[in-house]
Amino acid sequence: MSKPFSQACENNKAPILSRLKPYLLDYDHVLEVGSGTGQHAVYFAQQLSHLIWQTSDRAQNHAGIQKWLDDSQVNNVIAPLPLDLNEGWPIEQVPVIYTANTMHIVSVELVKMFFKGVAKHLAVEGLLCIYGPFNYEGEFTSDSNAHFDAHLKMNGPQSGIRDFEWICSLAQHVGLRLLEDFTMPANNRLLLFKR
Repeated sequence: MSKPFSQACENNKAPILSRLKPYLLDYDHVLEVGSGTGQHAVYFAQQLSHLIWQTSDRAQNHAGIQKWLDDSQVNNVIAPLPLDLNEGWPIEQVPVIYTANTMHIVSVELVKMFFKGVAKHLAVEGLLCIYGPFNYEGEFTSDSNAHFDAHLKMNGPQSGIRDFEWICSLAQHVGLRLLEDFTMPANNRLLLFKR
């Protein structure tokens, strides 16, 4: 099979890494929730050789992720775990949880389920990293995000750009505090929370 490819992943991997790298130096293990194509996993693992990068996603995406892992031959990336936000996570506690471009794809209920999983599986002093577009005080940060939100809702009524304040309230409810809210290219943000 040919490898799946996301141009957005290709565009945003270096800017994300530049922000994440200083925060990941003191950690040794990352669980990526929703690894998608596997591009982020391979790139970050290559650049952060001191840590183990655990991929995960729904089963239908595993073959594509594994293709990226096999072709890269990076030895600090682990084959994807089957992780569906509707179900229990097949992992114990981890020091870092990373997810990119998931909060606006999954439903409101699954965002809540994500934070329930974080509450159960993120270690004390652990780091939660969330990348994607967010609204502030209920407003889009750009016309392009407003168009993107309309596009998302046409393809899936449960999807949509989430409010930053709501995400922060969910995080706070499970014992996390906001460390950073980074402005990223293409009207995205990188939110870092710590337990």
